[in-house]
Amino acid sequence: MLGWKKWARTRSPWIFHAHCGGCNGCDIEIAAALTPRYDVERIGIVLTNNPRYADIMVVTGIVPKAMVPVIKRVYNQMTDPKGVVAVGACATTGGVFLKDDDNPTYTFGGPVDKVIPVDVYVPGCPPKPEAIIVGIAQCIQKALAKD
Repeated sequence: MLGWKKWARTRSPWIFHAHCGGCNGCDIEIAAALTPRYDVERIGIVLTNNPRYADIMVVTGIVPKAMVPVIKRVYNQMTDPKGVVAVGACATTGGVFLKDDDNPTYTFGGPVDKVIPVDVYVPGCPPKPEAIIVGIAQCIQKALAKD
């Protein structure tokens, strides 16, 4: 990758928020991270509604079986290098919706890492906005800086 493109992606990543399911607690905390109190835009993080413009996908909730092809399609629409941050207990481990690793419930496909590759996990139910911002920063260093 050209030097200036790598510099731009690491200094101002665009994130795409994909909600798969759950209680919306993690979604509220992501929205809180975008408010003026935390103001992630001043450090360059911008929320976009189009995965083709996104550098990082932030996924919340456990993935229902009906959403598995949708999440795969959205992930494939992102340009390389791309990163994925799984936010919350449901996205990282399945949370209360997953009976056990070998025997998920009949409606859920499992945590996010069973569907698409995940670079950073942000645990918590729900995690604090500070933890989400740190997770995005780790994803910038890990996924976007590898190219």
